Amino acid sequence: MRVGIVTPVAAQPPGRGAWEPDAGIEEMALVAETADRLGYHHVTCSEHVAVPAEAAGTRGGVYWDPLATFGYLAARTSRIRLATQVLVLGYHHPLAIAKRYGTLDRISGGRLTLGLGVGSLEEEFDLLGAPFAGRGARADDALAALRASLSRRTPEYRGEHYAYSGLVVEPHAVQERVPLWIGGRSGRSLRRALTADGWVPFGLPMSAVAAMLAGADLPPGFDVVLAPPRPLDPIGAPEESAAALARLREAGATIAGVRMEAGSARHYCEQLAALRELPGGHGLEFEEET
Repeated sequence: MRVGIVTPVAAQPPGRGAWEPDAGIEEMALVAETADRLGYHHVTCSEHVAVPAEAAGTRGGVYWDPLATFGYLAARTSRIRLATQVLVLGYHHPLAIAKRYGTLDRISGGRLTLGLGVGSLEEEFDLLGAPFAGRGARADDALAALRASLSRRTPEYRGEHYAYSGLVVEPHAVQERVPLWIGGRSGRSLRRALTADGWVPFGLPMSAVAAMLAGADLPPGFDVVLAPPRPLDPIGAPEESAAALARLREAGATIAGVRMEAGSARHYCEQLAALRELPGGHGLEFEEET
């Protein structure tokens, strides 16, 4: 099981570290550089344009823009993957994603992973002039359009909601197949993910995730990205951290997306190093340390 990190500071829902509101891009870069050097799989960045004030208490109100954030982090790292977790498909035309994030793939040397979701915040849809009703079917069409268009200079697609041809998209992604992960918590999100490359469930108990995966025909190479319910503390509680990761693996995770218990960015980096060195390895896979 490979291990990526849910980037601190970039999104701050309730329960994040007390140090994060006063931190910024340099602290994020320090964590990303450390994770890159230690061989972690990916860093994340979520998308919200504007969260209604009444929803910020439960969702949080701080969400750094993934494209700008990853552009900076790409220049500070060399091999760690840059995973949107997630972009809301209904907020964008598929070719806008292909162009903007294809450019990110180019400048990062092919390190993009596109995490995508249907979205659930109706007020944000309304703000952006995006239709909320029927968003699932529209997302399915956008997903098919993206798969047909990423990594292509002259993409062509014809579907129910999106249709185009005779256009040049340059620059575009350099990966022959950009990994697409689908976020969600329903059976439909898993079915949608099976047409892509991975599933990132949230808000589900591990038993439910395991049962849903057991009933699915997972294709070879399909990724399941699971997160422990609480931040890990490999320095102070290595056995508990190892047990939490073991539960993810038993539920079917191929990649763990972890958060660390930390009091500062430097403490966070120390925790990353400690997790990598857990005695016995516990089935974790890291790239060779640089």
